Amino acid sequence: MSEWASKRIEAKIAEAIGTLIVTGEIKNAHLSTLCSVSRVDLSPDNAYATIYISSPLDEGELAKSVEALSRASSFIQKRLGSFLKTRYTPKVRFKADTSLSEGQRINALIDQLNIDGNES
Repeated sequence: MSEWASKRIEAKIAEAIGTLIVTGEIKNAHLSTLCSVSRVDLSPDNAYATIYISSPLDEGELAKSVEALSRASSFIQKRLGSFLKTRYTPKVRFKADTSLSEGQRINALIDQLNIDGNES
């Protein structure tokens, strides 16, 4: 499959899962509606899709949401099958994307260095 087609499927997967999260179709009390799909990596044979989830909440809440999505993976995969309309639906795996919190931590360190440097 071409790179363009893979990117298109990745974008459709991100859109579909984002819609499922926001509309509340995934019924789990631990899933926060503030979570979003930050990235989708499709395997070369389109058999697996790794979905990275980010959230402005703390890492504990993000871990609970990723666990809730993992538990609902069969439901999500079924809904993806009807949304994608492809011959095979990739098996979904969810991972936490902590790059947002890491970026905030790095910015805080840089700000602290700027404050300490101006006091000297």
